[in-house]
Amino acid sequence: MPSIGRMIFMFAFVATLLSAIEWLAYRLLKRQSSESPSWVLIKRSWIFLIGVIWIAFVINGFMWPTWRVTHPRLLSVLSVSFFVVFVPKLMMAGFEVLEVIRGGAAWGVNQLIQSSRPISRKSFLTQAGMGLSGATFLSFLYGVTWGKYAFRTERISIPIEKLPSGLSGMKIVQISDAHLGSFTDTPKPVLDALEGINKLDPDLILFTGDLVNTHADEAEAWIPAFKSLKSRLGKFSIMGNHDYADYGPFEDWEREESRAKLKEIHTEMGFKLMLNEHERIEYNGAALVLLGVENWGSGFRKNGDLIKAMEGSGCQEMPTILMTHDPTHWEEKVMDGKAPVELTLSGHTHGMQFGIEIPWLGVKWSPSKWRYNRWAGLYKEGEQYLHVNRGFGVLGFHGRVGMPPEITVLELVQA
Repeated sequence: MPSIGRMIFMFAFVATLLSAIEWLAYRLLKRQSSESPSWVLIKRSWIFLIGVIWIAFVINGFMWPTWRVTHPRLLSVLSVSFFVVFVPKLMMAGFEVLEVIRGGAAWGVNQLIQSSRPISRKSFLTQAGMGLSGATFLSFLYGVTWGKYAFRTERISIPIEKLPSGLSGMKIVQISDAHLGSFTDTPKPVLDALEGINKLDPDLILFTGDLVNTHADEAEAWIPAFKSLKSRLGKFSIMGNHDYADYGPFEDWEREESRAKLKEIHTEMGFKLMLNEHERIEYNGAALVLLGVENWGSGFRKNGDLIKAMEGSGCQEMPTILMTHDPTHWEEKVMDGKAPVELTLSGHTHGMQFGIEIPWLGVKWSPSKWRYNRWAGLYKEGEQYLHVNRGFGVLGFHGRVGMPPEITVLELVQA
């Protein structure tokens, strides 16, 4: 646990940053609306929203450890309110900075040419800032109401060199990052999405980590829904960084208890939890190797032991699929032939639950790219593939904007 002094320092730093953003956003609002007959109403509404965002900020910072259990719905509403209100204000603040720079530049030009021409209080930048922040507000409002339930099925063919003909056509469903603690109760759209997996008629179902947010208890209500998932060749799973109870205010014994309980829950759900081990999968007279490792990520827990998982697996002779939660593991330990693995399945990034993808225009962007080189979709280096699932659930921001929750169907084919 971080020290009290460090927590106070971080709170003060974030509070100062938020205050600066509030001030800049208010300046832009006043510049645009102060001459409007409705200014008083606008101002009062703005002050009310400031109260909401600060209450949400303080409660999320200090009450989360207990309220996630005692008041989960209220905590979710406050968390959502913070993001829906704050992100548009951040955009407004950015445009106000540009407006200040524009005004300063205009004043400097006037001084140079000794002109007394008045400097306009607002420009196109003000209008653009207000318009874009409004669109952002509506987008985030959609993201926290419907966007997080807009499940999308991605279908991808994986051409593998020297794939035995018997394995061609094998259908694998990948789900990842359920983060069941972020859902209050068991929402019907999520249950419907899980039920829809069976209609995909999978040969294998692979879950690539982060079943919960902080504690195994979050998954108990979901056991029947995950147990109902069916596949011809079995269901396999691995641990993600959130599955170790590292992110809650727990004693060591509580963490160990949660980890043991979560392993039992995987079994109750019908999954074989793979802890640095392998499984031989036979299909149509052919076989492949499935490797499953514990979490290994750059900047995160590194329990994954790929060498141990490969021991005695025959992965040198057979097509091999690796399940590892964090895509940085593939970059560090698999890519460029470091390990004989044709296809690696990961998750972890969520595509930051925010971004824009327009495949036919070649547009693919998310803030995730500032942290991860490979953050969503299929990647190939040489003859090795990595697929990064965008995640089934949500974390932190209880919504999705331009980055819908994903169920992936991967079909193995001969190259």
